[in-house]
Order: sequence, then structure tokens, then C-alpha cells
Amino acid sequence: VQLQAFGGGLVQAGGSVRLSCRASRRIFGVAVMNWYRQAPGNQRELVASITSGGITNYADSVKGRFTISRDNAQNTVVLRMNSLKPEDTAVYYCNAVVRGPPYWGQGTLVTVSS
Repeated sequence: VQLQAFGGGLVQAGGSVRLSCRASRRIFGVAVMNWYRQAPGNQRELVASITSGGITNYADSVKGRFTISRDNAQNTVVLRMNSLKPEDTAVYYCNAVVRGPPYWGQGTLVTVSS
């Protein structure tokens, strides 16, 4: 298994959730790590990304609320989601881009109740 995602669940609006994704050592060190999400009826969208050097990028809809980070010792990327809104409800996927086709982890559902 190349990517394994953990976390998610049901949270009230305004709450916080932490997602983590562990990658194999072979890809983690050189990969751009991303979190995507897909809400029902919507296309999959990029939420946040972090390069191997720690440069981050966020979708406008989550700037200031979500933080992506990587723990190189644990080959793990973490997405901390604060001030959650019902519209953040989606299946969240971690993704690693090295060369060639990206690697995808299994999705994890985050449900934000109003």
C-alpha cells in the first residue's frame, strides 16, 4: 500500500478535524503531497498541497482555516481543518505526485453538521 489515510468523521460546524496520510518511504521524500476532496455531485478538487521542501498552497475556500504539514520522520502528511463549515463535507483523499501517474489513498469521509 502506497498511501494510507486516517481521520475524518462527524463534527459540528466550527469544530476541527485532523486528517493524516502515511506514504511509503520510497515516494514520500520526493513527492508533492496533496489533499483533495469530493462532495456529492461535485468534481474532486484540490484542497491543499505541500512540496518536499515544505512550500504550501491552499484552495481559496480553505485559506486561513486549514493547515497542511508533513512529518518527514514519519512519512506522513497532516491536514488540520479548523472552523469547519457544512460545505466542507466531503470525502477527502490524499495524493502523492512524483513522476508519472499520481498515487491515491483511500478516501476518508468528513461530515460537518450545521
